Amino acid sequence: MTSYQLSTKIIAICLISLPLFVAFRLSLPFSSFWNQTLSLADARVLDKVSRNDSSLAQGSEDGYSQSTNVSEDKFLGGLLPPGFNEGSCVSRYQSWLYHKKPSPHKPSAYLLSRLRAYEDLHKRCGPYTKSYNKTIKQLRSRNIVSSAESSECKYVVWVSFSGLGNRILTVASAFLYAILTNRVLLIDPGKDMPDLFCEPFPETSWLLPTNFPLKRRFDKFNQKTPNSYGNMLKRNKLNASSELFPSYLYLHLVHDYDDHDRLIFCDQHQTPMNRVPWLIMKSDNYFVPSLFLSPSFDQELSRLFPDKATVFHHLSRYLFHPSNQVWGLITRYYWTYLAKADETIGIQIRVFESSSGPYQHVMDQILACTLKQNLLPEVDQQESSVDPSVKPKSKAVLMTSLSAGYFENLRNMYWEHPTVTGDLIGIYQPSHEEYQQTEKQSHDRKAWAEMYLLSLTDVLITSAWSTFGYVAQGLGGLKPLILFKPENRTVPDPPCGRVISMEPCFHAPPNYDCKAKTGADPGNLVPHVRHCEDMSWGLKLVDRHDDI
Repeated sequence: MTSYQLSTKIIAICLISLPLFVAFRLSLPFSSFWNQTLSLADARVLDKVSRNDSSLAQGSEDGYSQSTNVSEDKFLGGLLPPGFNEGSCVSRYQSWLYHKKPSPHKPSAYLLSRLRAYEDLHKRCGPYTKSYNKTIKQLRSRNIVSSAESSECKYVVWVSFSGLGNRILTVASAFLYAILTNRVLLIDPGKDMPDLFCEPFPETSWLLPTNFPLKRRFDKFNQKTPNSYGNMLKRNKLNASSELFPSYLYLHLVHDYDDHDRLIFCDQHQTPMNRVPWLIMKSDNYFVPSLFLSPSFDQELSRLFPDKATVFHHLSRYLFHPSNQVWGLITRYYWTYLAKADETIGIQIRVFESSSGPYQHVMDQILACTLKQNLLPEVDQQESSVDPSVKPKSKAVLMTSLSAGYFENLRNMYWEHPTVTGDLIGIYQPSHEEYQQTEKQSHDRKAWAEMYLLSLTDVLITSAWSTFGYVAQGLGGLKPLILFKPENRTVPDPPCGRVISMEPCFHAPPNYDCKAKTGADPGNLVPHVRHCEDMSWGLKLVDRHDDI
């Protein structure tokens, strides 16, 4: 064969192969495309890790130590199970790369074993399994079931309700309750939960099927619902010794719940609920602290969480992984505005007024806090010369607020004047939606991205009463400074203070001693449950060694 014939043959093969290659590339699933588009970001993140983490940069003699450290960090110290399709949820195994250091809070071995056991239970009892179908058939056919019809699989259904911060906190609460009572958690998708979060459990789904028999009634469930636990107690319709019990109970744990609804946190009221196949739960509260007041849960909770103040930190990192769409918002913003700074500071502003502001007293409070705590330097009004031989330190301030006014004021202040230290201060705010838009997809995507970005900062300032801030501090394992709630539109003195633990606050706890069956201050019953810094009647978990 001549060289001319060989060249002609090669060209012909290429012309035939090219359309086949294009067709094959177009047939690849979205996840493959997603993995390839993230390759540059992955390389940059890995470069950051190799520069910041000496164990990765230096390696080890046999390579084992390096690979073990990477594996532990990737799976968050064993919290996350292996085996997921990484392209379907990039954040699950990449989130650790965006933290400068691994979390100092290690999950207990017992928590890890219970999570693996729960995953097996969910796989056996999840949607459309044999056990699930059996209990659904009972639920469709009658309101009363007998002990003889009992199934190994029982469920707690979380109803989508309230703003995104509240939803995240209540899902975590419902999941812990499910673990403690050996139930399977299924969540109502609402309008956008699948769009925001990846599936947390392998080889199954936590989403309640759309054909669930009671789903159309969720919006109407309230204290007066016939199968409401509190309502049935009032009417003496529950008998712990009876062989017959309801096929489902509705648990009303919204802030307006009454004394009968709140009795579900008492040990003696767990017995009748334990036999009911379906518990439907609606809540806007992080009710975990009340679970720690229950003697029947005390031993199990102590084994799960030897460090009491790490409950939400561990559960949130296990359960809540941003979807690929949201992860794109997070990583693009991170690399553009935060990655190159020497220090990052998060400031989360939530104003409980008729409008989002800006308000001058809130701006004054932010400045008073950041300057008093030496987080940001003062500006030099005289614009004195700075020593050019000293390399300035760069600080990136990430602000989140419904209003753009606070961001604009702070940005202009550091743009128009140099700092007395010579530090370079960059002020950034991803969005300003003006008002809360519950369950609007684009709004919630931005909100979830901003919570996550705040959790990646080195130092965090949050606002009193805000579940948005609670989520950020828990995810990041941070003890933030909290801006105390202003009264009469004046700056509080002090303007802010350090929280005693990173746990969220339970805003509406029951003031009741279940054992004594009388009213009591729940913040004085056990050492590890105390009143919140930002809400005097609220409850939060603390560690005994915390400075209370």
